[in-house]
Amino acid sequence: MTQTSFLRKFFLYKYLFALTFWNHVSLSLEDELFTSVSNSFPEDDSNQKIKSLPLLYTKSHQSKSSFDWIMIQNTTESLSLSEITNDNVKKLVALLSSFRQGSRLQNLTLTNVSVDWNALMKIFQTVWHSSIEYFNMNNVTQLSDIKSYDFDYSGTSMKALTMKKILITDLYFIQDDLYRIFADMNIADMTIADSEMIHMLCPSSKSRFRYLNFLKNDLTDFLFQKCDNLLQLETLILQKNKFESLHKVSFMTSRMKSLKYLDMSSNLLRHDGGDMQCPWAESLTELDLSFNQLADAVFECLPVNVKKLSLRNNQISNVPRGMVELKSLEELNLASNRLADLPGCGGFASVQFLNIEMNLILTPSADFFQSCPRVRELQAGHNPFKCSCELQAFISLERQLGGKLAGWPVAYACEYPEGLRGTELKDFHLSLLACNTTLLLVTALLLMLLLVAAVAFLCIYLDVPWYVRMTWQWTQTKRRAWHSLPGDQGAVLQFHAFVSYSERDSLWVKNELIPNLEKGEGCVQLCQHERNFIPGKSIVENIINCIEKSYKSIFVLSPNFVQSEWCHYELYFAHHKLFSENSSSLILILLEPIPPYLIPARYHKLKALMAKRTYLEWPKERSKRALFWANLRAAININLPKADENCCEE
Repeated sequence: MTQTSFLRKFFLYKYLFALTFWNHVSLSLEDELFTSVSNSFPEDDSNQKIKSLPLLYTKSHQSKSSFDWIMIQNTTESLSLSEITNDNVKKLVALLSSFRQGSRLQNLTLTNVSVDWNALMKIFQTVWHSSIEYFNMNNVTQLSDIKSYDFDYSGTSMKALTMKKILITDLYFIQDDLYRIFADMNIADMTIADSEMIHMLCPSSKSRFRYLNFLKNDLTDFLFQKCDNLLQLETLILQKNKFESLHKVSFMTSRMKSLKYLDMSSNLLRHDGGDMQCPWAESLTELDLSFNQLADAVFECLPVNVKKLSLRNNQISNVPRGMVELKSLEELNLASNRLADLPGCGGFASVQFLNIEMNLILTPSADFFQSCPRVRELQAGHNPFKCSCELQAFISLERQLGGKLAGWPVAYACEYPEGLRGTELKDFHLSLLACNTTLLLVTALLLMLLLVAAVAFLCIYLDVPWYVRMTWQWTQTKRRAWHSLPGDQGAVLQFHAFVSYSERDSLWVKNELIPNLEKGEGCVQLCQHERNFIPGKSIVENIINCIEKSYKSIFVLSPNFVQSEWCHYELYFAHHKLFSENSSSLILILLEPIPPYLIPARYHKLKALMAKRTYLEWPKERSKRALFWANLRAAININLPKADENCCEE
């Protein structure tokens, strides 16, 4: 053996050994392939050892038109090939023909296939009589010449066929020639997806199909109507097609005696109700009707034995009470609809899992778990919850039955009112008083009674009724006095001062005050009740008249003064005049000190006057009395408009 031959074999051994454990071989048929090693090396012991290795593909330096391979031993289980065209389809068929039944190859995937009808059928026919069990084709373009083909389905190992993105370029052909090939396939599983398929025939005889997946096509309500040959079919997926009538879909399943799972999601399904019965397959236990246009009437057309039902993303606003009773239903998905409250379980008493997320529920009913005692998990999050008293009962229920609300607490937040938006329900709290109407009314009544009692106490303590009565008498007296005068004349000042004193202090008034003010220089006219009150008028009216006709009001304060009711009247009216006329008409003389505790509560005005206004204190020392009288005269100093020259004479 030459050195060059030895080196070539050495590197080939090394390369093949590294790939010995490959079970899956991926190859583009446009790649350049190594010519047969058996033609390059003489038959010797080393070549016999190489033949025991798996099927391998290697690149050569020959032109792309060369399509050769070496098969050392048929132990490959999966094979992926791409770029299949009419130019190399014969070589592909020759390759697949070598994998007879009993070979290790079970999985075949062809990608980017662009061939005519006859070539496509040759590929299928070859696969059908090989050891391949699972055949996948992606991105298939059938160019032309679709016509009837006598397909031999006998003696196959095939179990499942998956075809995705099939494009038919032939515009003029008999559709049955195409669909019959696939409808009569004697395999258990078939998938034709994303291929714009508009129809599929009913199998010619009793079919072996257990699984059919026609995802993302253009199938309509005419599919499998009155089809009696799908008796073994258990799973049917028709998602993303163009079905419109739920009643026709139910009729389609009525003859599928083994059907368990049906996916009709993302179609255009409607159901208008009425008296039409929906003859669903009795074996159907799982149904997906999500992403359709179904409304409340859908509950009149549901399979009675269904266990798992999805009505997600439809237009359901209410679960009617007259719905078909679904005694076996265990899982119900009503998410993304228009429900305003949690549904009762009258029509599906056995439900255990309920999804009602993303609806329009503001305040879910707190008695839900009473009507649905078997519910183990409730998904009610992402609803526009209104955080109010009505919601408190639902929140407290969750605390009692912790674990039944899926997604708690993150998925449960306030949407209304705006001030609480985003607040998780677990952090929302209202007092018992705010949410209990009876308790609130009782509390409000008690508070009102307490308020009335407090007001009554203050009125009695501050003698409010007395002040009201006095104000009324003041107003009435003023009105009468005003109307008794001619023209627009008001009250004419006749006295320098009105003197208010207790009868017990009358000696001081008569012996000290009156003589010192009315006699001597600067005669002062005083209004005294004993001599100036008009007979026939009430005392209150006389008091008001004297105060109104006097420029000043002198109050002789002493412990006796605060004990006199009439002195209180006189002080009130004088104080009323002080504020109504905005004048400084009050003169306070403190005849004797008054301890604060002796002043009644209703004399709060006297307390205020003594605290804010300056008063004259009667001096006990005689030497200081001259100054007292001088200050008093100065406080009274006023010239009356029509003073009587003999006003001070006895």
